[in-house]
Amino acid sequence: MMRITSAVSFGAAIRARRKELHYTQGFLSEFSGLSVSFISDLENGKKTVELEKAIYLANLLGLDLCMKGRGYGA
Repeated sequence: MMRITSAVSFGAAIRARRKELHYTQGFLSEFSGLSVSFISDLENGKKTVELEKAIYLANLLGLDLCMKGRGYGA
């Protein structure tokens, strides 16, 4: 599990998963319908990427996004 604390760490998690699956940004673009520039911006931690698209891409890569309050259920 990776702790996400910023756009940069979110993008790093997306990049790591994409590479783990041996997908290129071009392949992922074709498969997802999202542009290569969006995927690149997301992976590079651009703070203004669209949240809905970022969540869609994470889910498409098989990543579950969960939130929990700090200090709960260690």
